[in-house]
Amino acid sequence: MNPLDRNHVRSIGQQGPVLLYAHGFGCHQGMWSGITPAFESSHRQILLDYTGSGPASDSVPFDTQRYGRLEGYAQDLIEVCDALGLSQGVTLVAHSVSCSIGILAHLQRPNLFERMILIGPSPCFLNHPPDYQGGFEAADLEGLLELMDQNYLGWASYLAPVVAGAGGASTGAELERSFCSTDPVTARVFARATFFADNRADLHKVHCPSLILQHANDALAPQSVGQYLHRALANSRYEVLDVAGHCAHMSHPELVIDAMRRYLADTAGAA
Repeated sequence: MNPLDRNHVRSIGQQGPVLLYAHGFGCHQGMWSGITPAFESSHRQILLDYTGSGPASDSVPFDTQRYGRLEGYAQDLIEVCDALGLSQGVTLVAHSVSCSIGILAHLQRPNLFERMILIGPSPCFLNHPPDYQGGFEAADLEGLLELMDQNYLGWASYLAPVVAGAGGASTGAELERSFCSTDPVTARVFARATFFADNRADLHKVHCPSLILQHANDALAPQSVGQYLHRALANSRYEVLDVAGHCAHMSHPELVIDAMRRYLADTAGAA
């Protein structure tokens, strides 16, 4: 299947530097709607849905073996870029697990991304004491997957407000709708790949400049995780947004837009 069809690729604009948006687990390209209007006049913007994600997703091309690991989603990114004729100069704008997916794609194609903007990244959601606190114990995550199996709608209604954070009722409702629109089988495969991945060892291999946008109060990726990434990623910038929750691009798009504009201006021609 053509990657542009498989991943429901949509382009906004045809001129200017390329921004490639990559959504988080349980989400889809529509979650970027608060961000993209700000860059319509200055950038060519590419949006996609990972295979098996989003309300328009087709389960036919979903392969459990391929998408049981984050490398399968990284291959989606690479194949989309190949289909669009993009081989370099792309700015990746990634949320949550897509930050790790983007890093894996960068390691396969080192020249593809000129820079990365990482929103709420976490290279590993599991705690590995005493040196790393990812936020969760393995039993907690296994329980989450068990809930998905037993009561998928209940799982969605439980997880959405956790991801949205305090004061994010509208964001939580949008997340819950997105979770519920995803096929439970593909969602569970993506969930296990997301929450049990450990990409910490990959970080020192990354030489692409990056902006880490950390949420001030995030149950999924605490500030210690963002600080860990900043220490491990060469040529990275670290900025804390005064936001509760895990989805600033949805709940506070103006803060993300401002940070993106400053970073893009500061790194223009320097990456």
